[in-house]
Amino acid sequence: MSIFRRTAERRGTPASMLAVGIGNPGEKYVGTRHNVGFEVMEILLRRHGGSFAMARRERARATTVKISGEQVAIACPLTFMNLSGEAVGPLVRRYGIVEPARVVIVHDELDLEPGRLKLKLGGSSAGHNGVKSVASHLGTDDFLRVRIGIGKPPHPKAGKDWVLKKVSKADREVLDQAIERAADAVEFMATSTVDAAMNEFNRT
Repeated sequence: MSIFRRTAERRGTPASMLAVGIGNPGEKYVGTRHNVGFEVMEILLRRHGGSFAMARRERARATTVKISGEQVAIACPLTFMNLSGEAVGPLVRRYGIVEPARVVIVHDELDLEPGRLKLKLGGSSAGHNGVKSVASHLGTDDFLRVRIGIGKPPHPKAGKDWVLKKVSKADREVLDQAIERAADAVEFMATSTVDAAMNEFNRT
């Protein structure tokens, strides 16, 4: 059953949208391909003057910021990537989010070349275990994904090592541009429709 069909008990400041960057917690994962979603949330904090607080019950670092006059919740789970839904589900309840499309999950994407950005509403997880966990805990896959391309590993069986490795200097420059644009996409979504956001950010 979808979490959005239940009567939610809001525990935090109400928000019109929830944006979550998913990745792995801990210093050893900072700067890895799998953690680009975390980097997007940090950019949003810098742009809007916020700081994370520990949301222990939700197993996340979270806060709310004002974006174009809208109250937007942003968060980074303290779970590992494959368990991201264990944080996202409670965060939805905490901030009183009532529509799946107002949940924005920012994550890395092997199926897109490095630096390519693509927004996607609903559909398959495409093998991404973090997205799969979120869908399982929300009871729906109708949430918005901001997918940041990291490209495929040079060897097909090296996927795990690829996503958990630090990024090369050349790829870092490309990814940094995509991460900034992903933050732009989250900001755009705060006051826009999904269709308008997809038209704006899926053109290139």
